[in-house]
Amino acid sequence: MKILVLRFSSIGDIVLTSPVVRCLAIQLPHAEIHFATKLENKFLLEFNPHIHKIHLLGESLNYLIQELKHEQFDYVIDLHNNLRTRQIKARLGVKSFSFHKLNIQKWLLCNLKINSMPDVHIVDRYMKTVESLGVVNDDKGLDYFSCTCDSVEPEYLPETHRNGFYAFAIGGQHVTKRLPATKIAEAIQQLNAPVILLGGKEDRKAGVEVLSLIPNKKIVFNGCGEFTFGSSAWLLSQSLGVLTNDTGLMHVAAAFKKRTVAFWGNTVPEFGMYPYKTEFLTLENKALSCRPCTKIGYDKCPKGHFKCMNELDMNGIRAFFAASSDGY
Repeated sequence: MKILVLRFSSIGDIVLTSPVVRCLAIQLPHAEIHFATKLENKFLLEFNPHIHKIHLLGESLNYLIQELKHEQFDYVIDLHNNLRTRQIKARLGVKSFSFHKLNIQKWLLCNLKINSMPDVHIVDRYMKTVESLGVVNDDKGLDYFSCTCDSVEPEYLPETHRNGFYAFAIGGQHVTKRLPATKIAEAIQQLNAPVILLGGKEDRKAGVEVLSLIPNKKIVFNGCGEFTFGSSAWLLSQSLGVLTNDTGLMHVAAAFKKRTVAFWGNTVPEFGMYPYKTEFLTLENKALSCRPCTKIGYDKCPKGHFKCMNELDMNGIRAFFAASSDGY
């Protein structure tokens, strides 16, 4: 039996598909599990032992479809359900099971503030697509597999950070998902150990601003733009705990079962994409009638005040990490 799983983007969404892949592979041991995604996301899948073959979408969807036709799949599991995946399903002509995106419910929540979203994590909704194959959730959470080359040598970190640190993922694809530098600095003051700031090159400037706001600059290492995504993930795995915006590294942290503080701006946990199967603290401004303003994000606050992030209360972070069963 050959099964094709479809999910083209984004990083976090692909990590969230990992329980489906694992459960298919383990519970249907004679099946070949293939996965189709975008070329730039190959690194998220290439070390996954549950995937037999990866198919990559480059510039040509037709080329990908021809490649997929050659495989003669028995089933397609569509965890993206967009125009391209619908084209693939139509042209492959095999039995398929598709993820319900709940776009109407999301629109109602964003535009009319009517919450008809089910109280179900998106992973559990993904798992619904494979129930007809007799596959059930094993409740083991998310997976993240990487190359040993992603590990960071201790000497690359400041001496202050070699015996323990918190990881703070300060990036995000959209501005309205990013915690401002002043609030990042405020959150750091709640911690009792050094901190590594993680993000892309585009977040480097924000990291510099955070450092300017910290009296004891030695406790913060601005790692934004210094590490690959894989190395950032490795640092998460080694951390005492994780602080993060609603972004891909939040789900990687969950894969490593890290205690996580998640900051929410224009998006809300009700969309079903909060940290999965790990202990977490949600920090959000529930006093605003304008949240959520979008299911994705904006380049600037539509209202101009950005109170969803600027007025976040950072109290509770210290107590949350102090209560860790690991003693951090």
